[in-house]
This record gives sequence, structure tokens and C-alpha cells, in this order.
Amino acid sequence: MDTQNAPSDGQLPAVSVIMPILNEERHLREAVEAILAQEYAGEMEVVLALGPSADRTDEIAAQLVAEHPRVHTVPNPTGRTPAALNAAIKASRHPVVVRVDGHAALSAGYIETAVRLLEETGAMNVGGIMHAQGTNAWEQAVAAAMTSKIGVGNAAFHTGGAAQQAETVYLGVFRREALERQGGYNEEFIRAQDWELNFRIREAGGLIWFSPELKVSYRPRPSVKALAKQYKDYGRWRHVVARYHAGSINLRYLAPPAAVCAIAAGVVVGAALTPWGFVVPGGYLAAILAGSVPAGKGLPLKARAQIPVALATMHMTWGWGFLTSPKSLAKKVIASRRPAVLGDGKVTSSTSPTK
Repeated sequence: MDTQNAPSDGQLPAVSVIMPILNEERHLREAVEAILAQEYAGEMEVVLALGPSADRTDEIAAQLVAEHPRVHTVPNPTGRTPAALNAAIKASRHPVVVRVDGHAALSAGYIETAVRLLEETGAMNVGGIMHAQGTNAWEQAVAAAMTSKIGVGNAAFHTGGAAQQAETVYLGVFRREALERQGGYNEEFIRAQDWELNFRIREAGGLIWFSPELKVSYRPRPSVKALAKQYKDYGRWRHVVARYHAGSINLRYLAPPAAVCAIAAGVVVGAALTPWGFVVPGGYLAAILAGSVPAGKGLPLKARAQIPVALATMHMTWGWGFLTSPKSLAKKVIASRRPAVLGDGKVTSSTSPTK
């Protein structure tokens, strides 16, 4: 790997694991210990970028630093994810940078496999499957919804698929040179910052690679309210991305807002004109009930019963977030747009955003 810190004697490159942390008392220790348990022969450090948490996160982080010399922290006063990632990148020092969230756990061999894939593919960033797993009935229901095609469509990083070139990947394992060349994450992207960074890397000619060999356990949001906020934000920022880059939208992204509009129209027509209007919301309800059956295979009855609630929450709030995403937010993000930087230091000229 072409960085000044890369080893030249055949040894594995040193790795920096960066983690944006905010209100992660439930899963932070598990996430960090899964990193430290990696059987990786190269040098490794873990950098926690700590936002202003309202729970015991800072206390747990301090304990981890005291217990493990390879773990250290850096402040992130804004609490925003892209600012945390940039702060952690700046504080880290190794040629391979692994992004991990505070509610995620790396599978065994993840780092070693990712480093191998970087070498084999020549990619600037590799990533794999967001393997949602719950610890109670509600989280199990959300995990089933998040890994089913009726829940998330054909997104490979949710449902799996063949190794291939990708538009973006979950989390990511980067060559530091790619991060430094592009100036890190765009901090105006409160969500979808991974997509935006990978967009610039691809514009500069870099390869983004998805592989099912890479798997990260993800802990779903613990309540309907938290899941609704998460997916409303996803929809809101997906519309920002669509306005930022016209070629990024497809039918999978348009399905939730279309469903919201159709269901709302059906309810209005059914209440004001004819009961036939209720066919649309009734059909949607029947579809998610039917789709919940295969999605919940093998789960306890209590979890299976909550899958339709999780699906409806994800679809409706994502769609509502997309529909209500303000143009002013997109304009602010577009104004902050950075051109992709090529290997020779030149910038790309294909930077005209959607108006």
C-alpha cells in the first residue's frame, strides 16, 4: 500500500480503528473488545472520538483506555458523526483505517480479511454485510426487517450478494491515502456521509469493493421511537443525496415515499368518497404481514409478531423523511461540495450538483 508508513518487509500493515461515539453505554465495551479480539498480526490502535454523551459512555471509555494501551480517545464537541470521524482520522497514524460504530461488533478475522481484499482488489475502500442482530424480541424483529428484501430491497450490504464493485459500503476499511487525498468526510453530511465520501473516491478513479466475506454485527435501535427517528433521518438525507447527485436515485429509494403518498391518498378517498379507497392501505398491510412470515423464520413468536410494526415504521418514516426533506438543507450541503481530488493533486471537473 502506497503510504509512507506502509511496511516494506512483507509484514501486515499497521491498522487504525476509528470509532465515532455518542450515547453508546449499552454496546461500547462489546464493540471495542470485538476489535481487540481480532487475530491480526500487524500493529493496531483504536481511537474513540467522544461526543457529549448523556449516559455512562465517557466512564466506560475511560475504563477501556485504562485497561488497554492500544485504546485512546479524542474529543468531538459537536457530537456529529462526520466530525467525529475526521477527528479520529487526524488523531490516528496507521496506513489502513477501519471505521467501526459504537453499536457494532466485528466478526472474527474481519480486519485481516479486509486488508487482504484491499491488496487483492486494489480498492481504496472495502466493506461487507451489516448483520443486524437483536438481544430482545423487539430488536430481533427489527433485525429481521433490516435483513429482508421486503424491508430494505436488494441492498447487498443488508441482504448479502456476490463480491463486486459498489457505489458505497457499510462502514468501510480504507487506505489512508484515499481519506487524506479527499480531505476526509464532508461534515455538512449529518447522515449519508459514507456515500458522499465514497462518491468522491469513485470520482477520483478509486474502487469501492463489497465482499460478503466481511461481516459486522449491528445492534438495532431499542424502541419504535428510536427506529422511527433513525429511518426518518435516512429518508431525509437520501433526498439530499438525490439533489446533490442526480444519478444516485433508483426505484428502491422511491418506493417508501410512493407508499406514503398512496396510503395517505387511499385513506382520504376511503373516508371521504368510497370505501374502495381503503384497498391501498389494506393491500400494504396484507403485504407486510405476508412478508413478515419468511422474515421471521426461526424467531420466537413475540419477535415474529413485531416484525410488521418494524417494517411499517421503517417504510413510513423513511418515506416521510424523504418527502419532507427541505431544499434548504440540500442547498447548504451542495454549497459545501468538495471536488474529488485525483492522485496527481488535480481536482475533477464533474462537480455540477442537481439544482
